[in-house]
Amino acid sequence: MSTVGIKLRELREKTGLSLRKAAVQVDIDVAILSKMERGERKFTKEIIIRLSELYNFNPENLIIDFLSEKVVYDLKDEEFGLKALKVAEQKIKYNKAN
Repeated sequence: MSTVGIKLRELREKTGLSLRKAAVQVDIDVAILSKMERGERKFTKEIIIRLSELYNFNPENLIIDFLSEKVVYDLKDEEFGLKALKVAEQKIKYNKAN
């Protein structure tokens, strides 16, 4: 299950919003939001930000979880996934320095 989905469902429930009301507020289908919360469909960064605003929550950690889940999904079955991740980290550091 998606960590982002779990966290966003918990935030929605703490806010006291039903699934239907939250979906209407961020302009997505209730079935899609339900699948996202259960990890059956992927979130987009835009939806995470909109839901965070609705729940009055800073989206930074949710976006970090979202990005890390994308990386894990892409690399989990790759033989050289960890090595590629280390190289990517160095490239990101290099690009930020320049």
